[in-house]
Amino acid sequence: MAAKTKFRGSFTALVTPFKNGSVDEAAFRALVSWQIAEGTHGLVPVGTTGESPTLSHDEHKRVVEWCIGEAKGKVPVIAGAGSNSTKEAVELAEHAEKAGADAVLVVTPYYNKPTQEGMYQHFKAINDAIGIPIIIYNIPGRSVIDMSVETMTRLFALKNIAGVKDATASMVRVSQQRAAMGEDFNQLSGEDATILGYMAHGGHGCISVTSNVAPRLCSEFHAAWQKGDHATALKLHDKLMPLHNNLFIESNPAPVKYALSLLGKIDEKLRLPMVPVSEPTRVAVRSAMVHAGLIN
Repeated sequence: MAAKTKFRGSFTALVTPFKNGSVDEAAFRALVSWQIAEGTHGLVPVGTTGESPTLSHDEHKRVVEWCIGEAKGKVPVIAGAGSNSTKEAVELAEHAEKAGADAVLVVTPYYNKPTQEGMYQHFKAINDAIGIPIIIYNIPGRSVIDMSVETMTRLFALKNIAGVKDATASMVRVSQQRAAMGEDFNQLSGEDATILGYMAHGGHGCISVTSNVAPRLCSEFHAAWQKGDHATALKLHDKLMPLHNNLFIESNPAPVKYALSLLGKIDEKLRLPMVPVSEPTRVAVRSAMVHAGLIN
């Protein structure tokens, strides 16, 4: 029986806080606890927003363990387990399963540009190694390659491939994927700014950067949508839209880390090659937070 998922609503793509060059466990645990208290529907540690490229494997695994330990089963945890080395991705996925993750998020291999067949074999190897659901992370803007609907459909026939984090920003893709794989294929947006349209096309939720700083508003948006209260959903979307835009003026997660520092949640520390945002971006992020009612 295939390990399918029914993830719905707002899932936060968590940042990884740093202090004195190390991962800040206390700040990370406090962030997880706050997210759950604010109504976030699920957590996604060590993805792109969690600066996974600059975490050591040991740090990566510890962050996953902290997230699962702090969540205490209150919300699902989809652990980042991606790599452009299949062997590494398998190892991270196996660790996530052992640690108690509900699912893993696996990005299409970046930089080495596999073919559609190469992507299929990469995900099949991870599928064959673990017994928990796998969410495909399709993000052509960062990985250069774009997994086709046909490849996704082939993968969905495997026992653990459950859905997609879709960061193509294409509304059409949601409908195409639903037509090919049906309602059981769990479709989560990876693009905050397009979430209203994504849901209208039949999406199930969002793995969100914005919900790092506005967890309650993002959660309320999805709750309104699920109730069919589209007028409220639209109002909340308008409230959040400047944040959805301005948190991506510079490369994620630099703007969202600045935003979280304004809320006193973390230190604004990043690992090179990521650097703190410029002054014009600070002004834009602060303005968006005022618009959303998060700060005065």
